[in-house]
Amino acid sequence: MRKIIFILVFILITVTLLSQTDFVPQSYNPASIYLYSGTLAGVEQLKIKTYIWGQVKKPGLYIVPDNTDLLTLISSAGGPTENAKLSKVRIIRSTPEGEKVIWVNLKKYIETGDSNIIPVLQPGDTVVISGSTYYAFTKAVDWLAQIAIILSVYVAISNIK
Repeated sequence: MRKIIFILVFILITVTLLSQTDFVPQSYNPASIYLYSGTLAGVEQLKIKTYIWGQVKKPGLYIVPDNTDLLTLISSAGGPTENAKLSKVRIIRSTPEGEKVIWVNLKKYIETGDSNIIPVLQPGDTVVISGSTYYAFTKAVDWLAQIAIILSVYVAISNIK
């Protein structure tokens, strides 16, 4: 009898809690390239999915307003790292004709302040910020140092016998 009362009380509490939460239907089609995020100051806000990879502090998927430019996305990702090659930033964009690569020279923007250099992003854009030549060199030296350590351990073990 106690089990039945416990189960009934549990069901009653669960139903009460669930009925108090507002169910908000999904306001966008997950297959869509645009996401609807409601209104802000009376203006409807559409959002797009973009990706940023490479030499930024927080790479990944970002859902940003549909009028976001490249500089805003990089800033949202924590900014470039000290190893970023800002003179050759790639935007990979899908078009009806196929994939298109857009090259942007952010170094020139920093030097001139010409905002025409900064493109507005489109849904599904992938931004790639490569590492500098110095960064590639330090990675290669680090790899060679690891190989040298492994070889020196092997030689030391071989000389023990």
